Amino acid sequence: MTIQWFPGHMAKARREVTEKLKLVDIIFELVDARIPYSSRNPMIDEIIQHKPRLVLLNKADMADKEATREWIKYFAGKGIKALAINSQAGEGMKEIVQASHEILKEKFDRMRAKGVKNPRAIRAMIVGIPNAGKSTLINRLAKKNIAKTGNTPGVTKAQQWIKVGKELELLDTPGILWPKFEDQEVGKKLAVTGAIKDTLLNLHDLVIFSLTFLEKYYPERLKERYKLDAVPENIVEMFDHIGVLRGCLKEGGVVDYDKVAEIVIREIRSEKFGPLTLERPNDLLVNTEKE
Repeated sequence: MTIQWFPGHMAKARREVTEKLKLVDIIFELVDARIPYSSRNPMIDEIIQHKPRLVLLNKADMADKEATREWIKYFAGKGIKALAINSQAGEGMKEIVQASHEILKEKFDRMRAKGVKNPRAIRAMIVGIPNAGKSTLINRLAKKNIAKTGNTPGVTKAQQWIKVGKELELLDTPGILWPKFEDQEVGKKLAVTGAIKDTLLNLHDLVIFSLTFLEKYYPERLKERYKLDAVPENIVEMFDHIGVLRGCLKEGGVVDYDKVAEIVIREIRSEKFGPLTLERPNDLLVNTEKE
């Protein structure tokens, strides 16, 4: 399954981010807490260069809490502050402003030393891939329904400044996604969480990937969900078992594999397996060693 997706407005977004960098003090890099590595744009370091950054692990309520703690430690080890937030419920909003002040303390202390009695509001730019929850985050921070929201990737396409009280001004930007997924596993993780339009996918490949992942990291949840004594070694047996269990049968009792695939991916996305994190910092180390 080769996933390539780079609409023209995303190429424009990268140019706009680069052009607007000089206007902001800090970058809010929004990622999906379920896939903190795969939901980062690999060009982000190159784009924002040495600009101060705060990584926001959004949708933390849908992620494995222990894994989220591991990711926060991972980013800290790289000298980057990271916070777990849930923009949908408004959790972690105050911490964003506090962390921004901490990160920019030296800069604003220098401004005061130069005689600026009341330094201006912190100016921040939010960047992230489509469907990471940027619009919802902006609306929560601003306590208004300013940014357009939607669960379809690519909803935000315009650029605008938004005031958040007296302490913060946000520059919203369209989502950025890389032109090609060199690592197909990254593409699959993005697809499982809904960051890529389903029309771009081979759903069977995606479900095989998902079931294999669940067997590795959450075997008990997998067995409980599909009433298994043991996880079948053969993926076809797994599909057959789920098909019979869920009544996905055609004439003659033949299992409808398309319906099975739709059910599995829907149940993962609707959190029927509970909070899931699809990757761990240790996975990155393993992949690096392979290379």
